[in-house]
Amino acid sequence: MDELLLDVQDLSTHFMTHAGVVKAVNGVSFTLHRNETVGIVGESGSGKTVAALSLLRLVPDPPGKIVEGKILLKGRDLREVSNEEIRAVRGNDIAMIFQDPMTSLNPVFKVGMQIAEAIMLHQDKSRRDAWRIAAELLAKVGIPDAESRVNQYPFEFSGGMRQRAMIAMAISCNPDILIADEPTTALDVTIQAQIIDVVREMQAQYNSGVILITHDLGVVAEIADKVMVMYGGRTVEYGPIDEIFYNPHHPYTWGLLGSLPRLDLVEKERLTPIKGQPPDLLMLPPGCPFSGRCGYERPDECPLTMPDTEIVGPEHGVRCWIPNDERVSARSALPRFVARSK
Repeated sequence: MDELLLDVQDLSTHFMTHAGVVKAVNGVSFTLHRNETVGIVGESGSGKTVAALSLLRLVPDPPGKIVEGKILLKGRDLREVSNEEIRAVRGNDIAMIFQDPMTSLNPVFKVGMQIAEAIMLHQDKSRRDAWRIAAELLAKVGIPDAESRVNQYPFEFSGGMRQRAMIAMAISCNPDILIADEPTTALDVTIQAQIIDVVREMQAQYNSGVILITHDLGVVAEIADKVMVMYGGRTVEYGPIDEIFYNPHHPYTWGLLGSLPRLDLVEKERLTPIKGQPPDLLMLPPGCPFSGRCGYERPDECPLTMPDTEIVGPEHGVRCWIPNDERVSARSALPRFVARSK
């Protein structure tokens, strides 16, 4: 197996607000190896982005605070390092492609200058050399006429080009880990495919590990090796991509997959929405956060205590009170999962 780059153990990040404590991330654990892609999926408010920002200690304090857990980067706990040391990690060891490139890029500075700034900061390059490297990076991520584009401002770039510029900035210091937060949001399907190809090519070139945060399970199926399903700030299921798509065990994972349009079914059917609303992170139940929306809820267990992780396959774990045989039986009764059975 490739080198272990990141080992996150029981990470919890809370926000102290006037209304109470918002438990955005609760006990999340996962690992990332070199040349591996981990997809983090879940609906809005599930804690995906906060978990990613916590890795770089970018959660504003106050009101946010990492209250528990370890973030081991090649064995070094990033929670224990100084502010100066974590600034050296950002961009150099771990880089992040933020969700909205239009708001992430500074509108009053040229795109080339914003890329060159990171290069000068981490690689001790002159302005001339950093500017040249910035142009080379723009060309590498597929922006045409990069020599002139490097002198343009973000508003002169299309949405897809801005996202490519963000990728160029992220890879400017050859990071070991690349975090991509919704890299294909608000882009048309053709551009989405191009962005995914760029991320895959950059990963192959730099042998980096990738953490992909997305709502789009189609993107996850295309690029991820492992998947972590989050709900209400918790990990409810994790495992290799084939296990999650063809052998899902948690009712929330069934709901996510059941809401996808399918072209391989003989008889067309309506999409199946997940009933109810996401939980209030101020008033999470002590048990499974999905208990209020789950059609298989056990009132005496589910809302009262969070179950331990049950191993149901190779590197495949689930946190659910429903016994394994009952989960398999319930899933097989769902028409959308008959074709998925191995």
